[in-house]
Amino acid sequence: MSSLTHLITARSPVARSFAIAALLGATILANPLTAAYAADPNKSAAAQDATSMQGETVEQRITALHTELKITPEEDTKWNDVAQAMRENAKKMERLVAEKRTSAPQEKTAVEDLKTYSEFAQAHIDGLKNLTSSFDVLYRAMPDGQKKNADTVFQNYGHQASN
Repeated sequence: MSSLTHLITARSPVARSFAIAALLGATILANPLTAAYAADPNKSAAAQDATSMQGETVEQRITALHTELKITPEEDTKWNDVAQAMRENAKKMERLVAEKRTSAPQEKTAVEDLKTYSEFAQAHIDGLKNLTSSFDVLYRAMPDGQKKNADTVFQNYGHQASN
């Protein structure tokens, strides 16, 4: 196995961090440029279907994560802060996507495209910081068994489909 292949297939902290961010629904960074142009009127219906965001909504992610983390009624106040951070992050990303839908990708230069990607990456970072702050408060209040469950939820996220 080449070192590049090993780097790609190895479970790294960076890959884990990305999986965690995806799990928590902080953003839709996975393919921001496709998302930004999914509603391009110049695309055929089939092309729009292929690039549309078919993932779960932020509310579905919040509900699923609430269940998976086994949030208790006593933790709901702290959980609500996590859920609110997820909602805020999704709204910010939706606004950025809407802002970027103003021109088709083929009308952008390579530099403009990179700058757009940079804006999405920065929004992702900002959202992750916001989410981490609220999740940290919740996590610190969890009993050890529940923390272990949370660790497992985060470690396993994204690996179900590849197994």
